[in-house]
Amino acid sequence: MLFGTRKTTTPVTRDQALPGRATPVTVPGRHLVKGTPMTPPWPEGHEVLYVAMGCFWGAERIFWRLDGVHTTAVGYMGGYTPNPTYEETTTGRTGHTETALVVFDPAVVPLERLLKEFWENHDPTTPNRQGNDVGTQYRSAIFTTTDAQLAAARDSRERYQRALQAEGYGQISTEILPATDAGEFFYAEDYHQQYLQKNPHGYCNHGFCQVGYDMAAHGQGVARAQLPEG
Repeated sequence: MLFGTRKTTTPVTRDQALPGRATPVTVPGRHLVKGTPMTPPWPEGHEVLYVAMGCFWGAERIFWRLDGVHTTAVGYMGGYTPNPTYEETTTGRTGHTETALVVFDPAVVPLERLLKEFWENHDPTTPNRQGNDVGTQYRSAIFTTTDAQLAAARDSRERYQRALQAEGYGQISTEILPATDAGEFFYAEDYHQQYLQKNPHGYCNHGFCQVGYDMAAHGQGVARAQLPEG
């Protein structure tokens, strides 16, 4: 995402991780696009899902555009360093991956729709890499907050893997874990939140990739999808 970013693809261990700090960053009170709070408590009946799919700028925008998504935020998750900075995370020495928090109402937008956006808009077959963004901080991951989410995410990975293999693509590297196992979600600095709303022509490498994810497939396979022209 930034020139000069260290391209570390070897996971750091807890003992090797940077020490971090006790003080978290200041989080904006309201989402710049949706006008909703970016921190808990969340509305009754809503759920939280964390997704990592490369640069978190574009990932966040994919989800804030969906009806039924209450709010989104970007941050760092899956690592060891407490309250890391962006600069620290880009070294690969915090263990985190760039992550988007998605708070959604499952009565309006089902989890399957979120998973469809996740699988289709990045390449889950390139470990620790999305395009020119290379490093463990760009690894693909889903961190779930309910048992039902965990089961659905794992099932979706199996179904999408079959679809990819049918079209000659490789092995999915996406990590799927309960959020309690992935560790705390640390909010990123203010300038990263809703970055592409603040910078409409800013860097984004997300878009349709490989084959479509069929929400109705349920193990029956997914037909070839046509890539958009241009």
